[in-house]
Amino acid sequence: MPLRDYIQSLEQSGRLIIIREPVSKTYEIAGILKKLEPRPVLFENVKESRFRVAGNLFCGKGPFADYFGIPPAQIIPTLTLAIDSASPPAAFAGDVAPCQEVVTLDPDLDDLPILFHCAGDGGNYISSGVFLARHPEHGQNADFHRAMQFSKTEMAIRVVKGRHFDAFLQDRKELDVAVCVGLPPNILAAGATSVSIGFDELTIANALEPFAVVPAKTVDVLVPAEAEFVLEGTVYLDRRHAEGPFVDLTETQDVIRNEPVLVVKAITHRHDAIWHALLPGALEHKLLMGMPREPTIYKSVNEVVRCLDVHVNPGGCSWLHAIVQIDKQYEDDGKKAIDAAFAGHRSCKHVFVVDSDIDIYDPLAVEWAMATRFQGDVDLAVKLRAPGSSLDPSAEPGSHKTCRVGFDLTKPLEASGKQFGKAPFPEVDLSRYDIPGFDD
Repeated sequence: MPLRDYIQSLEQSGRLIIIREPVSKTYEIAGILKKLEPRPVLFENVKESRFRVAGNLFCGKGPFADYFGIPPAQIIPTLTLAIDSASPPAAFAGDVAPCQEVVTLDPDLDDLPILFHCAGDGGNYISSGVFLARHPEHGQNADFHRAMQFSKTEMAIRVVKGRHFDAFLQDRKELDVAVCVGLPPNILAAGATSVSIGFDELTIANALEPFAVVPAKTVDVLVPAEAEFVLEGTVYLDRRHAEGPFVDLTETQDVIRNEPVLVVKAITHRHDAIWHALLPGALEHKLLMGMPREPTIYKSVNEVVRCLDVHVNPGGCSWLHAIVQIDKQYEDDGKKAIDAAFAGHRSCKHVFVVDSDIDIYDPLAVEWAMATRFQGDVDLAVKLRAPGSSLDPSAEPGSHKTCRVGFDLTKPLEASGKQFGKAPFPEVDLSRYDIPGFDD
């Protein structure tokens, strides 16, 4: 369903906070979203723009799963199946696509509610934009890039080295793009998924939930017809501008870099478009970045041992840590799972492997497994000077090299007389007792 239909369903079910008082896109909206997290919020009256703003829409696996009508435990199988059964979206069949109800060929970015999130940021940032670009050999690519406005038509784009968009840009020098804002979670999740070059991420999104695409107005790219906004323009490799600081997944401010410039040449949108504000470093940002890595870790681990579940947890910035649950059959399964998890997510810094009786969504349970089942001289796997993540402030400046560490928190198959399971307490029916304040 289009994002606006989901927002309407939140309102109808009483889960949406609507703020009708005037609010500013500078600091105020970001501050309110953080205070109200994880509650979804719709801002009806933005001082600097005629458009509404929505945020905190998918702050956890529960809301994400609810959108697709599945339990949270089915997210990884659902994403995995979508990757394996990817299919191209249909062409929009109507006369005017919703995302092109209004076409502006003389754009002014100041008209949009692009937020200034935190004190110290380099400027107003688009953080929810999915960039669509096309390469003559590899086809179309979808990816997230943060974009900092510095004029009425120009933005500095953080382009991470080694990603497919970077490869496209290095090859072509100038790259036409469409930046889509206000998208449903099938497209958001697909845009954050790592696949091989030449694999169009929109085909994953279509397998998650079918949708239609339409040619952009001024660039050779197919865009989701139901998007709220589409910014069309060209990214120039050799035109550079300072980008940053910016609060990223680690909730620390990233450094200033000279990054490629996007010149916006057209903006299309719905008549009453809603801007999706993705709060940097907050829960929605973490979910949409980290969750799409779980199927790739799961698939990699499942090739060497029986993997039961994976959690790229918020405590690890939803990027640097992975908790992997396995059904241990051999003593070295834990170490095998560690190596496979790092292969499945190359930005991961620490991997924790646990048994099937450990709740990987409960930090206390994982810590308990470390306290009772882990010996550092036997169960620790250390990988020195490995390529790490640019998001890790402790990684080596410039090269981003890091020390990867795996923790095998699984119990031995032969306990040698020791007990590694938690002793169960007796089950009782508390409704039989008159306990003040207790409601079973």
